[in-house]
Amino acid sequence: MSLPLEGIRILDLSIYLPGPFCTQILADFGAEVIKVEELSGEWGRHVYPVIGDKSALFYAVNRGKKSLAINLKSEIGKEIFMKLAQYADVVVEQFRPGVMERLGLGYEALSQVNPQLIYCSISGYGHSGPLQYAAGHDLNYLSLAGVTGLTGTRNQPGMSGVQIADLAGGSLQAVSAILLALIAREKIGRGQYCDIAMLDGAISLLAFSLAEWSGQGRLPVCNGGALTGGFACYQIYAAADGKYVSLGAVEAKFWQRFCERIGRPEYIPYQWDDTRQEEILADIKSIMAGKTQQEWVDYFADDDICFTPVLNLEEMSRHPQVQDRNMVIIMEDVQGSGKNMMLTGCPIKLSHTPAIVKPVFPELGEHTEILLQEIGYSAQEIARWKEQKVLA
Repeated sequence: MSLPLEGIRILDLSIYLPGPFCTQILADFGAEVIKVEELSGEWGRHVYPVIGDKSALFYAVNRGKKSLAINLKSEIGKEIFMKLAQYADVVVEQFRPGVMERLGLGYEALSQVNPQLIYCSISGYGHSGPLQYAAGHDLNYLSLAGVTGLTGTRNQPGMSGVQIADLAGGSLQAVSAILLALIAREKIGRGQYCDIAMLDGAISLLAFSLAEWSGQGRLPVCNGGALTGGFACYQIYAAADGKYVSLGAVEAKFWQRFCERIGRPEYIPYQWDDTRQEEILADIKSIMAGKTQQEWVDYFADDDICFTPVLNLEEMSRHPQVQDRNMVIIMEDVQGSGKNMMLTGCPIKLSHTPAIVKPVFPELGEHTEILLQEIGYSAQEIARWKEQKVLA
């Protein structure tokens, strides 16, 4: 079976989450992804927590890739990378703006030797604007984007449980950009530069919140908007056993059925009446505290009202829907450590060319020799450069 990205070669210089997760998705669909690492290995190999001799975070986002270890600060290393770029379709890098240009390996330089090259830069704030050189992490991007200000309780903003700006704002936007550029290359005959900012990606997720602000004429508030905790129909409720359930009855028909089932049909007309929400919420919270989480799940099992339990990761991984979709893959007893590694499956399901998840992870520099021999370097040259600490 042919995968849609077979024959596409990607040089991946990125570290941590956004870049590696982006290229992992592309690798699942057949792209040849070459991790270009420094001689000591990318930072993500070593960060806590460790399973066997690798970080669990490295396992999380680097399956199905190859590894080439090279000193890009050396002149020979730069020459080797420049030659590699001649045979590549895509370069993904995650340094701060200006780093690759100072190395002589920015888009302008590489596009001179390979006009077909697609060059994707993933950064916190993008390659323009007053913050382009500023340091940041997921929390910073979400805070500046306004997402953190809409998350948490009415008293204080809270941190997201997942890295939204890194993964949705950076990784998935980069996947889209690369695929669009590959399609465009077939039409315009050349590659192009993709400038992906995690801040931009986080802001793009605020479409509904911006619409709510526009429509209501007032700013949404933390834990007070239509979809952020301000209304009883879209809410998280505590159950009798200390666990939680979620109700997403946005449509009137779902809200009506829910109210009927809990014996409160009088609340049906007040779904979006913000003057009655405090009273309605207090009563429904009291009702929901009368059964355990599982009892509520069973109670509403035959009602199509957008009702689900709030699960922890272990519960999620065992859920039959998750198992049917193959969205959690278990590597058992990794390197004889006695620990299992939980990997995410591929969320993109294609009918004729589905992803193939290969839970295989490269050792540092494992493919250096074969990759460089493929582009014309001799075994003697490679051995000499290893002695000179250009390669590992």
